[in-house]
Amino acid sequence: MSDRTEAVKAYLLDLQERICAALEAEDAGATFAEDAWSRPGGGGGRTRVIENGALIEKGGVNFSHVFGASLPPSASAHRPELAGRGFEALGVSLVIHPENPYVPTSHANVRFFSAEKEGEEPVWWFGGGFDLTPYYAFEEDCVHWHQVARDACAPFGAEVYAKFKAWCDSYFHLKHRGEPRGIGGLFFDDLNQWDFDTSFAFIRAIGDAYLAAYLPIVQRRKSMAFGEREREFQAFRRGRYVEFNLVFDRGTLFGLQSGGRTESILMSLPPRVRWGYDWKPEPGTPEAQLTDYFLTDRDWLAQQP
Repeated sequence: MSDRTEAVKAYLLDLQERICAALEAEDAGATFAEDAWSRPGGGGGRTRVIENGALIEKGGVNFSHVFGASLPPSASAHRPELAGRGFEALGVSLVIHPENPYVPTSHANVRFFSAEKEGEEPVWWFGGGFDLTPYYAFEEDCVHWHQVARDACAPFGAEVYAKFKAWCDSYFHLKHRGEPRGIGGLFFDDLNQWDFDTSFAFIRAIGDAYLAAYLPIVQRRKSMAFGEREREFQAFRRGRYVEFNLVFDRGTLFGLQSGGRTESILMSLPPRVRWGYDWKPEPGTPEAQLTDYFLTDRDWLAQQP
């Protein structure tokens, strides 16, 4: 393992520890169960799952470090010149599904790839980001989420937040539904335009910003009263989440195509989901406001200094 890979791995393992500790403290009713696993093709990981807590209905914070003789198609689709190279991939990926429909689902991921070929320099890149999927949304939460994202990007260039916000809006989009998955955040891939140290510093800034973005929203909303109406709406909207992860998500596809551990890959799926034929919320209701106002192309920081 190269010094670069060692440094990235040490950071990712520490990030997993810190995020799990903070979420356990916020839940105060359940703890993460750890499941260490190995991959027959090379590598392994550390899956941590929390279920049926006082706050979190289901969540996972996973670390993986896998390698193999040939990049899977999902990893080389956008870079066909790398097809057939050996690869090493490290990452932390998390999804948190709270029980209370007023607390949004959150997702974050930071990852590092290296593609190698004998006689040539390794090609490396980073990817990741974080995004928010509310059910009953609040403007102050959306603004806060994007402010933290913008602040994390600011030291790396004035244009970085806008570029990676737009990429997030484009990526987390259900083409067959014509709607976004949530209110966005940041998304980037194939990041190697900076030198390694700068790129690694950026990844750390994004990974470290997740808790600062999410926990204040959780703390504002977790005590709000809800009933079966809100839970039913949450279940229908979670169906959209499942559709995206199984049809479009590159991380899910990479995991499945690379022979990863199915339980760890699919831990992102919520425990309670519904679909209904041609289902739509009633116009003018709080449920309709989600798609009518919040899930639209919006600059949440337009009025912010």
